[in-house]
Amino acid sequence: MLFHTLRTAKARAGAVAAIAVTVALVATGCASSGGDTSASSSAGGNSGNLAITFLPKNLGNPYFDTSDKGGQKAVESFGGTFQEVGPATASPDAQVSYINTATTQGVGALVVSANDPTAICDALNEARSAGVKVVTFDSDTDAACRDIFINQASAEGIAKVQIDLIAKQIGGSGEVAILSASANATNQNAWIEQMKTYAASQYPGLTIVDTVYGNDDDQTSFDKTAALLQSHPNLKGIISPTTVGIAAAARYLQTSEYKGKVALTGLGTPNQMRDYVNDGTVTAFALWNPADLGYLAAFAAKALIEGTITGAEGDKFDAGDLGSYTVGADNTVLLGDPYVFDKSNIANFDF
Repeated sequence: MLFHTLRTAKARAGAVAAIAVTVALVATGCASSGGDTSASSSAGGNSGNLAITFLPKNLGNPYFDTSDKGGQKAVESFGGTFQEVGPATASPDAQVSYINTATTQGVGALVVSANDPTAICDALNEARSAGVKVVTFDSDTDAACRDIFINQASAEGIAKVQIDLIAKQIGGSGEVAILSASANATNQNAWIEQMKTYAASQYPGLTIVDTVYGNDDDQTSFDKTAALLQSHPNLKGIISPTTVGIAAAARYLQTSEYKGKVALTGLGTPNQMRDYVNDGTVTAFALWNPADLGYLAAFAAKALIEGTITGAEGDKFDAGDLGSYTVGADNTVLLGDPYVFDKSNIANFDF
């Protein structure tokens, strides 16, 4: 796979890398003070069981196609068994049956991007009681429902980069709307709250007039974009902090009267957004490398399975090509800072 860390690209010019998604992302998640690891640790663990199942919000989503390929690369590199399962649509409880099946199968770990912070908690804790390690990535559950959370970037960092981008593109003031994923997505909601706070403090002339939800569905997001522009005739910009949403919004703008008049930014992948950047529909957007996020999540799952870490703050583990990582507060590992893509650099990336 042609995935590199954006974190290196940002820290050392000339290195093609990728961190950021997303995201909470990471972060997303909850304000709970630390996950309860007792459920999984008390079950005795599966120290030799490197069967790792990835459960994204939904299948057929380009973002998760990329992140799960990163996870597969990692699992195969350390000799584990990779499996990807998931629902077709990202509804709050759609992941429960897949968690239950993985528990019955006796996998070593589940790596989950949660559609809802609480709806899957009972199923996850049953899995943990059966000895399955639970890693959340991209979008967190309540902290008591998992062992560790892999956060793509801080919520503050993700919010700041998107507001700074839209503010620059619209001259610092004007009406802006948000096209989100689902109304229950923990990462989206955390970012949106931080965006509102940051915008109010740094750009008093910028007004967020509406937030709509495309449910990470291309056609729904496309239709919501059209509705926003009709409902808000003075709209100057749209922020879509979801890869499905930003691509659908760009597709609408590209052939509409609003191209070049209404700015669009958010979180997207270079391959999705390349044409829109090159033709001027979109000036700039941000993300981390979702492949790195999945890769890091897989190595965290391995460390939990093997007992190298418990998920406690201060735990350190090796993440293969990404190097060493340390668990922070609330049992969270931070991938890195968001990275901005524009016409000057987008050709350097392939994911």
